[in-house]
Amino acid sequence: FDWSWPRKINQTQIKNLFRLRFIEEKSNVVFIGSVGVGKSHLATSLGYQACLKGHTVLFASAIDVINNLIAAQHAGRLKQELKKYQRPKLIILDELGYLPIDKNGADLLFQIISTRYEKGSIIITTNRAFKDWPKIFNNDSTLTSALLDRLLHHTEAAVIEGDSYRMKEVKGK
Repeated sequence: FDWSWPRKINQTQIKNLFRLRFIEEKSNVVFIGSVGVGKSHLATSLGYQACLKGHTVLFASAIDVINNLIAAQHAGRLKQELKKYQRPKLIILDELGYLPIDKNGADLLFQIISTRYEKGSIIITTNRAFKDWPKIFNNDSTLTSALLDRLLHHTEAAVIEGDSYRMKEVKGK
């Protein structure tokens, strides 16, 4: 990780996450920042480190998870598919908030977060501050409040500020 690139990042906080205590404590991590600041890179690195330590890890974009659950719902196998998201010690939900989620998708994501509450860890990467999460979930403030209540009870939020790393070479030219 290029620590010099983000304008603002709590290096001590991030390095401490790599001790993986949050997995043992069944708590969560949310990386918040704009596009290209390293959220997914850090999340996958934590997932890799967790695998090296013998933990089970599932990585997927939030939209892929929702689409998968909707397909399972239509096929009459939602209950079985939800179990897939309960088993791993750590689930990484990437890119929450990049695309809007309808009521059904929000309800399905809530089920994952609710069933993992105090039973397994979640890492979420997002480009939205918590106050903007109702916009992600179809402006359903009741569902968003319930989801955030469970998610944030045992969560460490890591805010990363800066420009996209991918644009580093473009800006240098």
